[in-house]
Amino acid sequence: MDTLHADLMLMLPELLLAVGSMVVLLFGVFAAQNRPGLVNMLAVVLFAASAFLVWRQPMGLDASAFSDAFVVNDFTRFAKLLVLLGAALSILLSTRFFDREKIARFEFAPLMILATLGMLMMISAGGLMSLYVGLELQSLALYVLAAFNRDSVKATEAGLKYFVLGALSSCLLLYGSSLIYGFSGTVAFDGIRTAIDGGRNLGVVIGIVFVMAGLAFKISAVPFHMWTPDVYEGAPTPVTAFFAGAPKAAAVALLLRVLFDAFPNAVADWRQIVTFISIASMALGAFAAIGQTNIKRLMAYSSIGNIGYALVGIAAGTEQGIAAVLVFMAIYVVMTAGVFVCILAMRRADGQAENIQDLSGLMATRPLLALCWIVLLFSYVGLPPLPGFFGKFYVFGAAVEQGLWPLAVIGILTSVVAAFYYVRLVMLMINGEPGKPFEAAMGAQLRAVLGGSMAFTLAMVVVPGILVGWAATAAAALVK
Repeated sequence: MDTLHADLMLMLPELLLAVGSMVVLLFGVFAAQNRPGLVNMLAVVLFAASAFLVWRQPMGLDASAFSDAFVVNDFTRFAKLLVLLGAALSILLSTRFFDREKIARFEFAPLMILATLGMLMMISAGGLMSLYVGLELQSLALYVLAAFNRDSVKATEAGLKYFVLGALSSCLLLYGSSLIYGFSGTVAFDGIRTAIDGGRNLGVVIGIVFVMAGLAFKISAVPFHMWTPDVYEGAPTPVTAFFAGAPKAAAVALLLRVLFDAFPNAVADWRQIVTFISIASMALGAFAAIGQTNIKRLMAYSSIGNIGYALVGIAAGTEQGIAAVLVFMAIYVVMTAGVFVCILAMRRADGQAENIQDLSGLMATRPLLALCWIVLLFSYVGLPPLPGFFGKFYVFGAAVEQGLWPLAVIGILTSVVAAFYYVRLVMLMINGEPGKPFEAAMGAQLRAVLGGSMAFTLAMVVVPGILVGWAATAAAALVK
């Protein structure tokens, strides 16, 4: 009984979300069917409470529960806080948008909570079985969220595409897991690491390929990116913001856990795979975005490119590389939330604007909004001293440290190419002919999220060492 109690205490943040999701669902059904905004705020409170419980876990804690199926340490703590932040920001982006589009329903909040619960389970997975359970819990909720606007053909198409391709990725993941289990005799990451410590096993290597293919789908890395542009464009914009932030961070954290917990002795094998998908993702994200006219599709290709940059740090295969990836993803999640606030602010009386040309002359009509756009876009470019520069500097530096300078050079070159479409947006806002102005009212929640994103940007310019220090502590816990 004492052991069960200790195990449950380790899972307290997840248990809070699990029980809270049911409470929020019942509250929505019986008390607040016509007040989805209230249900959304309850979800934000739940995320904040769960984040507080994660934060209260002691620094240096290294514990496991349920026969090592669930792991808690400084790495999981960092990644969970990042995911909960991304989820809470996405909820804040949604309420006003759904009200304006007349698609507000209380089911949105429970789905977001369940998806986030799955992400936390993924991050703490100590074996292939718990990994799969968390991944599917997240995915099933995300399939529904993608098609949340039932009256939209594009949203329905997005949900269907995501579901079909997601099922394929799950098959790849399961097949790879079965191979790894068959050749190692265990599903626990610690056991797998011990089993393959004696030397290279071809069956395990093939299993790693399939597992990485399944996980590459979740982070929308090339060549498993095909769902991303259509889902980003078709899903409601706050859902797109959610897809671009928290699930990406959770999937990258899961990839780090799988590679560095289960296969630290097979770096030479999985580094080749990571390097390939990193180069492919950076190249496609840079070149394919140039011809886009829809801002959400452009952000989809931008996210593919940014995942490629994160994979550069993973390819390094070192503690420094892990820390660099964590810094990069933290910056990316906060910047992305700010960018999607700017996208949601592209609204006129006749509806939401999504065409890039709608930004023409924004500096003349909405100078403060245009300034926020410009700062965030230049941060995506990696212009010093903005946060995006620090993120890329750390991942490229980790790669160079391990002699992967060709990978870093390719990353820098693709960043230069990607700068073209970011700078094009900036020039359009400054020099373009002003069109019909956007509505001035943004809403308190959107202003709060954008203000927080800009404050984070300023803080990273002044004191970047705080985030870097937290990331280094988290990375040390993963490679113990």
